[in-house]
Amino acid sequence: MLEEITIKNFAIIEELTVPFGEGLTVLTGETGAGKSIIIDAIGLLIGGRGSVEYVRHGKKRAEIEGLFRLEPSHPARTILENTGIEVEEDMVVMRRDITNQGKSICRINGKLVTLAVLRETGQSLVDIHGQHEHQDLMQQEKHISMLDRFAGQKLNESHKDYITRYRTFTKLKSDLEKWKANDQETANRLDFIQYQLKEIEEAELVPGEDEDLEKEKHILANSEKLFSQLSYAYDSLYGEGKALDWSGLAMSHAEEAAGVDSNLQKLTESINSAYYMLEEATFSLREHIDSLSFDSDRLDEIETRLEEIKKLKRKYGESVTEILELSSKLEEEMESLTNKDQKIHELEDQLKHAALDLQVEADTLTDLRTQAGQSLSKDVKAELQGLYMENADMDVRITQTAKGKSYEWEQSTSSFNENGQDNVEFLMATNAGEPLKPLAKVASGGEISRIMLALKTILSSFQHVTSLVFDEVDTGVSGRVAQAIAERIYQVSRSSQVLCISHLPQVAAMADTNLYIEKFEKDDRVITSVRPLEEVQKTDEIARMISGVEVTDLTRDNAHELLTMAEKIKTKS
Repeated sequence: MLEEITIKNFAIIEELTVPFGEGLTVLTGETGAGKSIIIDAIGLLIGGRGSVEYVRHGKKRAEIEGLFRLEPSHPARTILENTGIEVEEDMVVMRRDITNQGKSICRINGKLVTLAVLRETGQSLVDIHGQHEHQDLMQQEKHISMLDRFAGQKLNESHKDYITRYRTFTKLKSDLEKWKANDQETANRLDFIQYQLKEIEEAELVPGEDEDLEKEKHILANSEKLFSQLSYAYDSLYGEGKALDWSGLAMSHAEEAAGVDSNLQKLTESINSAYYMLEEATFSLREHIDSLSFDSDRLDEIETRLEEIKKLKRKYGESVTEILELSSKLEEEMESLTNKDQKIHELEDQLKHAALDLQVEADTLTDLRTQAGQSLSKDVKAELQGLYMENADMDVRITQTAKGKSYEWEQSTSSFNENGQDNVEFLMATNAGEPLKPLAKVASGGEISRIMLALKTILSSFQHVTSLVFDEVDTGVSGRVAQAIAERIYQVSRSSQVLCISHLPQVAAMADTNLYIEKFEKDDRVITSVRPLEEVQKTDEIARMISGVEVTDLTRDNAHELLTMAEKIKTKS
């Protein structure tokens, strides 16, 4: 659950810390006081879209920080563990800063994370139901995601299998379309490949040739220096009174000394070994000096060859090895293009098998959605019974989509997209005797509020969110319907923490905690504050909500009656 949120320099909020308890917390206050701003802050904290407009005028950044308590089995733990974030004492601190330059900085338990990680974690903790979701309910393309959430883990796993096959199918379909493209393009490509191969083959490249030539060029270019240094080395070793002579004398004297003292035998052997090695190195130097020759023609030949290779490198690769690898690939491509008809036949066969596999997975998704649709319709109708829509009927219509990648069978055509082959639409009849029609054509504002609440109530039980946030879900309702909504929200709060912005006194009366939001001016700036209401204050606030303007003894009596009735309902729950 969300235990506390701290908001600083966010819109009209200068600095605010709001503690939340278990059960139902209702936020009330005059229009424009900042109730929805607090919900906006929670939305940003769990990964919503940020904007510099949220930063309080004249400030460098807006700061939002929330403290959550997790159950031992909560899915957010797995998300955090995979990110390398430890959860201590079941507590998670999420923080998001938005600068006046538009930069977003996210942290969880003090560790910097991406917005994607913040969003994944946050949306597993909090589910915000705002007024815009009424529009989502009116958009038929959003219905499939709602149904899939209700269908749960089994459909989710099947969808993952489907996506794997769908990507294989789309890749093969794309490849086949490319191969079936304009024959002139294929001919042009073949001509270009043949030109490239001819140029590479005529060069008669040898692997590592460029490196060997560079070494030989370096030696030829420095042959004079090489001859001079080798000659100096040879002269220092060979000749009368040179290093080899002195080494020979050292060997003779050491042998005589060893004849006197046998302990010097090993030392003598070392000197002997050094002498013979030095002698061998001297002869090798002589041979190398004799083999040296400067061939200017060879140097020119090498430079010409390296320039030829350099031109090829600019076109085909950074080394001779890369050029030869490209040549192999070009040969393979040329062979494929030459055998185009065979390749197309192979791809068509592969695509057919991929489509068959995909169709099986798509049919599985359709079956699961059909079952889930029947259950969802039944559950929604049951929920609406308690919200004074006794005669409402609902059906989830699943038809074959026409959007996506198509595949033509012998006598039919299938269309697939990332969601499968299904087109999902919620149909409603709000009154007895009426035919089922799309939601947008049959439901009023108040009915949409109740349908949305019913769906949210049902879907929340299939998620693991610790907190539900309702932002004015009671729009367009009053009277006994308002009371029914209040009681339903309260029932939801028995299993999950619920934060609710409401203008209905019936909802406020059912609250476990009432928070009053108000704004005032300080130093010519508007500031928002939050304060919990005690019993007397709670009665006055509900009386204000009833009267709309002035609190009178009569409205206080009405408020007291609402609170008394609410306590009775809570006691029975």
